[in-house]
Amino acid sequence: MAGRVAGKVALITGAARGMGRAHAVRLAQEGADIIAVDVCAPLPRVPYDSATPADLDETVRLVEKLDRRVVTARLDVRDLGALRTAVDGAVAELGRLDIVVANAGICVPRAWDRVTPEIFDDTITTNVTGVWNTVMAGAPHLVEAGAGSIILISSAAGIKVQPFMVPYTTSKWAVRGMAKAFATELARHSIRVNSVHPTGVETPMGSGDMQAAIGEAMAGDPRLGGMFVNMLPVRGTQPEDVSDTVLFLASDESRFVTAHEIAPDAGVTEF
Repeated sequence: MAGRVAGKVALITGAARGMGRAHAVRLAQEGADIIAVDVCAPLPRVPYDSATPADLDETVRLVEKLDRRVVTARLDVRDLGALRTAVDGAVAELGRLDIVVANAGICVPRAWDRVTPEIFDDTITTNVTGVWNTVMAGAPHLVEAGAGSIILISSAAGIKVQPFMVPYTTSKWAVRGMAKAFATELARHSIRVNSVHPTGVETPMGSGDMQAAIGEAMAGDPRLGGMFVNMLPVRGTQPEDVSDTVLFLASDESRFVTAHEIAPDAGVTEF
């Protein structure tokens, strides 16, 4: 079925690469124009390389190759003022906003007693405040339109506890609750809000450096390693697998789905 979001506009944070880029491309394939937001700058303390302006340029190239319009903004989602200004400008240029995908996030694995106040603060402000900011910048435009879909990217760690990730797990449970809370108040505007909870995904966040950081933490308590094992016989999934779920939630196929947690998780949360 082609054109499942034809004529719609989607705001996506963390869009320079990984899942964010995959969401942008998948929605563009189905007819959406894209507002692509990413900080494109080094992130403190994360154990993997940060996105670059060249990464965001590649997302633009891939969307435009599909003959869709794309507007970009380089900013930190923790800056609500900058985000609102960028989203308002992009909506004025593209004419509307129908879909919000709050995808930007970070993860810094550490054993609990090696988590610093700075790591905890970075994670919560990016993964929770940044998601809240994204909704606050995007939702008024959906209210004005009289309908829409807001999709908050959480994690399997927001359904089932994952070890060596106290700040990350805390943030992703918060995102799950945030989706339900927004869903209740935005329902009267025919706006649906859901959270997505993938298992490990093959992205820079899931790179070898990230795995090494988890392995270092796990060395102190290896019995917890089994908590990362998927029920299905796969080590991880691809960004496009998560994007298929995002497309479903963005499309009218899910028009009666709201306040739910959707888990393309290979069964990890049940295993």
